[in-house]
Amino acid sequence: MGGDHGPSVVIPALMTVATRRPDIRFVIYGREEAVRPELAKFPKLAAVSEFIHCEIAVSMDDKPSQALRHGRWKSSMWKAVEAVKAGTADACVSAGNTGALMAMSKFCLRTMATIDRPAIAALWPTLRGESVVLDVGATIGADAHQLIDFAILGTGMARSVFGIERPSVGLLNVGVEEIKGQEEVKEAGRMLREANMASMNYHGFVEGDDIGKGAVDVVVTEGFAGNIALKTAEGTVRQIAGYLRAAMNRTLMARIGYIFAKGAFDRLREKMDVGRSNGGVFLGLNGIVVKSHGGADSDGFAAAIELGYDMVRNNLLDRIEADLDLFHARNPHAQTSRKSDVVADAKE
Repeated sequence: MGGDHGPSVVIPALMTVATRRPDIRFVIYGREEAVRPELAKFPKLAAVSEFIHCEIAVSMDDKPSQALRHGRWKSSMWKAVEAVKAGTADACVSAGNTGALMAMSKFCLRTMATIDRPAIAALWPTLRGESVVLDVGATIGADAHQLIDFAILGTGMARSVFGIERPSVGLLNVGVEEIKGQEEVKEAGRMLREANMASMNYHGFVEGDDIGKGAVDVVVTEGFAGNIALKTAEGTVRQIAGYLRAAMNRTLMARIGYIFAKGAFDRLREKMDVGRSNGGVFLGLNGIVVKSHGGADSDGFAAAIELGYDMVRNNLLDRIEADLDLFHARNPHAQTSRKSDVVADAKE
């Protein structure tokens, strides 16, 4: 029911994925009057789907607190997340209100035992392929322990999605030198370097331009900087596309040149298509939740579904839990100091 287009995009996306992944099954939550007409267009999809009517749909402009107050236990968004908790679904995918989805997911699924705050991870197109970047908006500000959590969460995602046994991990910073940056980032870097985890190849600090280069498989930052980087990249893609369209339409010779170079431009468009990497993953929860971009078309929403599918098939949660257990077994002081910080915050 969420996003800019609702069922008219979601249902065709499900059909696309069902065709490519014959072992997949869907549980669809929404308003019957909106979903049934779209679902009727795809009998093969209906045969592998269960539809559950929900009277309430969280709107895109609802505040998270409003969504929890009015939609808990009865909205389509809540029901979808709750299905993951109950084990009747392996993953939840939604194009709805991001804040509401995060609030409901955190309230319903809870964070993993050693995780303070969840993170939103995005797949980022690079010159080398794709990288995982987190956090891109869930947590504003993060201490060293939370940055380490994000590194472990992102590593688990990279191992599940890319099939890399020891992904390279970098901390986003204002320079690559060890003396630069905020104290939290420098402390996280020191602890990751000393931990020398078998599942992670800690690269060190990376700068903003290293993200697009694909310098590392996982880029770790806190949500304020991560969200700005993500929105800047999306805006830059649209800006370049606008420049190209204007240049190709400027003269007759330019239009003729475009005809000859169409194949190259199509490949460029494919590389720059944000929809191909659509899907922000809520990491650190006891369940898999994927947030599709609200403006995604059916291909983009299908990409978000397949991202969730891949993470389920490759045991994302088990990998993350194993890595967290290993890190805290080797660094018991990290969890002890974190608990002390939580107590101090509570007293304040």
